[in-house]
Amino acid sequence: MRIWPPRNALLVGAVVGVSVLTGCSSESPSQQSSAPASPTSPAAPGSANLVSASVDVPGDLTQSPFDEPRQALIPDGWTISVWARIPKARLETWTPDGALLVSAPASGQILKLTPKAGAAPEQSTLLDGLDQPHGMAFAGSVLYIAESDQIDAYDYVNGAATNPRTVAADLPDARSPELNGAYAHALKSVAVGPDGAVYFSIGSTGNISAEDRDADPPRATVMRIPPGGGPAEPFATGVRNGTGLAVAPDGSLWTAVNNRDNAPDPDGNVDTQYVNEHPPEALARLTPNRELGWPYCNPDGGPADLPFIRDMSTNEDGSRMDCAALPPVEQSFGAHSAPLGLAFTTGVLPQPYAAGALVGVHGSWNRQPPRAPEVSFFPWRDGTLGDQQTLVGGFQADDGSRWGRPVAAVVGPDGAVYISDDYADAIYRLAPPGR
Repeated sequence: MRIWPPRNALLVGAVVGVSVLTGCSSESPSQQSSAPASPTSPAAPGSANLVSASVDVPGDLTQSPFDEPRQALIPDGWTISVWARIPKARLETWTPDGALLVSAPASGQILKLTPKAGAAPEQSTLLDGLDQPHGMAFAGSVLYIAESDQIDAYDYVNGAATNPRTVAADLPDARSPELNGAYAHALKSVAVGPDGAVYFSIGSTGNISAEDRDADPPRATVMRIPPGGGPAEPFATGVRNGTGLAVAPDGSLWTAVNNRDNAPDPDGNVDTQYVNEHPPEALARLTPNRELGWPYCNPDGGPADLPFIRDMSTNEDGSRMDCAALPPVEQSFGAHSAPLGLAFTTGVLPQPYAAGALVGVHGSWNRQPPRAPEVSFFPWRDGTLGDQQTLVGGFQADDGSRWGRPVAAVVGPDGAVYISDDYADAIYRLAPPGR
């Protein structure tokens, strides 16, 4: 199968640092405890001073889990509030005219939140009837949306999305005949490079489904459509589930990857203690033909410059791939963190958050004890990313119960951070002092 954009597909302008993501967890919110949780989740090493703060909730937004007081861990002097309630809110991007778009794959909608001074945002539906819309990215006034089976472009004019055209069609999802209704990572991501190239992710169908590498188009990849259109071709391979996909300040493309579950230890045993910490989730810079190893090689160690080691269930003797020859992964999260939304910010937030990457960390779905959800920050230094820090935590208590699971975090035109949460059905506004 070849993926052809229409000849009239145009790319306009340069991308801003926006994130788009696919989920790694097959778990629904109803599968988890909703017991009250106090903010006891530990912060990542090297985090700035975080304090416990009440989540401010307007009176008309107090449905569960905000029918009782909630506490979050946030930077000292900052505030956090519930800005809007959106069922199963996923990825976010800001429009050129200052509205926040939120994808809702479960309902097939792209929702629009227009800020109102001193009042709740005005909520409307930008697009409806889509197939699991997830990732979004603007290139000038052109809006790209990743559905489960195609990538679409729209002209964003006068607050409306018009002139739809498909730039990549026939992408695999659960309806693809060869997959027989099974697809663990059907949600897609999209980003636009400064040269106008369009990038999108195709997740793996399962945990270690090696047949994805030989599919047409190959799954577990990040694909690239060249500037001005043309057939999509693999840009990076072995990317199990490249949830976060965003462009850094220097124009490089980065992805946050959800890696495999139940990895055997070096002796070939599936041991809970080993599985809990392996393999780390990758945060990687993508370059042409970058290979991230899945399912034959896994990153190991960390937090930075992680080498690859053989996967003992798929590549025990190293014959499938020479893992030692792969370039190391730039950054990482703890195993089973489930990083989703990835976005870059520069020059808006106060120090130490002025330049870096924001990542919505969804938290584990099957690790015991559970890996806690949070919003992470990675500082941008000398053309690469420093180690993980916690920007917002406290969503999980010591007993593993949770009241929220962040998906994405993007900086708004007012200098605040807007965070989507598909477990609490909320959009939070995290505000630095004075904003």
